[in-house]
Amino acid sequence: MSIVTVQLGQCGNQVGHELFDILCSDAHEGQRKVYSTASRERFFHRTAHGELVARAVLIDMEPKVINQSVSRAAKCGRWRYGDTSHFSQKQGCGNNWANGFCVHGPRHRDVVEELVRREVERCDRLAGFMAMMSVAGGTGSGVGTYVTQCLRDVYPKSFILNHLTWPYGTGEVIVQNYNSVLTLAHLYQLSDAILVHENDTVHRICSQLLNIKHISFSDVNGVIAHQLGSVLQPALSADSYGVYSRNPLGELVSSLTCHPEYKLLSVCTVPQMPSSSIAYSTFSWPSLLKHLRQMLISNTKMEEGIDWQVRPPPAGSERTRTSFNTSLANLLILRGKDVYSAETGSFEDPALYTSWLSSQEAFNSWKSPVPFNKYEKCVTLVSNSQALLRPLDHMVGKAWNMFASRAYIHQYIKFGISEEDFLDSFTSLEQVISSYKQLR
Repeated sequence: MSIVTVQLGQCGNQVGHELFDILCSDAHEGQRKVYSTASRERFFHRTAHGELVARAVLIDMEPKVINQSVSRAAKCGRWRYGDTSHFSQKQGCGNNWANGFCVHGPRHRDVVEELVRREVERCDRLAGFMAMMSVAGGTGSGVGTYVTQCLRDVYPKSFILNHLTWPYGTGEVIVQNYNSVLTLAHLYQLSDAILVHENDTVHRICSQLLNIKHISFSDVNGVIAHQLGSVLQPALSADSYGVYSRNPLGELVSSLTCHPEYKLLSVCTVPQMPSSSIAYSTFSWPSLLKHLRQMLISNTKMEEGIDWQVRPPPAGSERTRTSFNTSLANLLILRGKDVYSAETGSFEDPALYTSWLSSQEAFNSWKSPVPFNKYEKCVTLVSNSQALLRPLDHMVGKAWNMFASRAYIHQYIKFGISEEDFLDSFTSLEQVISSYKQLR
């Protein structure tokens, strides 16, 4: 089944390009014909001349980034975007969520829905949609939220996964916390699952693990794309009987978001290292899984700096340690050599999970013997846990402090967002925060 990707705003389009580039390279390098065919069917369609064309719609209110993405894809010679699969204007949203959601989104609804419809009709079987966007600016967050709402209206039974890039904590946009609050609150009502990458975390990976001295947006986007690709490429579940997933988004959602109050997903991958070091490194499944499990329970985002002192509480005891990261559900994806010999039982420990869901229901694993993106062995963990609780709580707190002083509120009111809309969004996210805090 095929996934239609909707790239929104500068960040969504740049990350989307990096993702398709990795997916195409991996499908070419894969030595298994069935794997490559499944990957291409999922993310690309072929023209009459045999060219691979991404199943994607590119949307931005300014043309520069889209033009760059389309040009770069065409020059690589391995894949490209569709000639008429993109839409842009000459005027941006001014980093204002309300301008994107209330003005630009409705104004261009018909043309965007038509672009999406064309991509859907090219799919033999539609798995669902992945909307890629930032939460900080105006187009990605505002127009992205509006487009997600349109997808839910037009395709009510299709799965929708929103991939969000979380802004740097030091601030890229003065009103980024407002935009983030409004985006998340609305998407919580529309999306089946929300997969989040934090820029601060990815930046540290680039610096400390990849040893990049002068980190660019391309470097950051490359790390995000690598992790996303390791989640989305074909893999076999325990009950797949040797057949690659028929509906990858459906299986992802059903594995991780069993309760509508919990939709926030985080992702981490091991190992990650400079490409020049991969050929000289050897990894074992027990070591990779041991590190990844400790990263999960201590809520450490990278292999470096893992807190090995954090332990899950004994069975039946009260969970009072705030440093322990409780999970609702986890999905482990293993790729590479000897993958079927990897023992994942340590992730089935009931102590890792909330008490009202059995670990057999809460934990799932997918495996593929095909190495991914030059790594002989790699493991990715997609987790619905308390991992995003702290940054979410911090973001809502900063937005609330600004709202209490009425800072910049008039910039949103003039485009149609009222103070009551802000209050509703705060209430919605405070309920989400409370629910994740109560995971025990």
